[in-house]
Amino acid sequence: MQTLISVILPVFLVIGFGYGAAWRGVFSESNVDGLMRFATNFAVPVLLFRAIAGLDLSAEFDLALLGSFYTGAFLCFLAGLFGAHFLFGRDWEDAVAIGFVCLFSNSLLLGLPITERAFGPEALAGNYAIISIHSPFCYGLGITVMEILRARGKSPAMIAPTVLKAMFSNALILGISLGFIVNFSGITLPEPVSVAVDLMARAALPAALFGMGGVLYRYRPEGDLRTILFCCVISLGLHPAIVWSLGSWNGLETAAFRSAVLTAAMPTGINGYLFASLYGRAQRTAASAVLIGTALSILSIWLWLFTLP
Repeated sequence: MQTLISVILPVFLVIGFGYGAAWRGVFSESNVDGLMRFATNFAVPVLLFRAIAGLDLSAEFDLALLGSFYTGAFLCFLAGLFGAHFLFGRDWEDAVAIGFVCLFSNSLLLGLPITERAFGPEALAGNYAIISIHSPFCYGLGITVMEILRARGKSPAMIAPTVLKAMFSNALILGISLGFIVNFSGITLPEPVSVAVDLMARAALPAALFGMGGVLYRYRPEGDLRTILFCCVISLGLHPAIVWSLGSWNGLETAAFRSAVLTAAMPTGINGYLFASLYGRAQRTAASAVLIGTALSILSIWLWLFTLP
């Protein structure tokens, strides 16, 4: 119970404050949109830039860590894709959107603060390694499969530009890419720039969590409840279970194992809904999976924390 109170509840209370402010009308939809635009297009990319620029890539880019997490993510995408089509009768394009919902963990807005609350700031290196390729991997996979289905026989040369354009118009990926450039080049930022980056980075997670609460207020549980719960089971149960098993088998060291399992245990992020909206597919299911999964994760994250060393 102490873990629930001291680690998980502070994060969800910030989300709850945002939800309550939107519910009571003291934080309008335009306010929410503005705050989320600041967080996701500016502050969070700066946070990722700072983290990747200072990451010891040779130490933290552990193939066992990334392999365990992304094998689990890929299998969950397949489970969502084929489950939506064969179990629930959704067409293939809807099924890709639902597969993306099962694939995309809220690694950033929930994974980072909960890992930090549970194990301290020094435990976040593994999280940042996962996050550094999270958006490229997930969007690359989802967009590629969707575009192949929509192209219906077009050549790969016509599909590749669409995938690359969609990926590199994403501010998070741009922030990550610039972080890698600074890391590989060994550039040292001037002190005023470094201080400004730190100021922006510190604002990122509180602003994003509060704004996320306002976004969640808009969602209403709509669509096929069975499909929504199916997505939640995959996100909150299957993904961390696969990563826990693979991480144990790969002999991940304790800090990396914690980062991998906890990140996998996060519910579907807002990006699950954004992807569905991008293609106009399974939007109600995706929105409801974000809302219901986030609520259920208060308990499921608590349970997964008890499995960790």
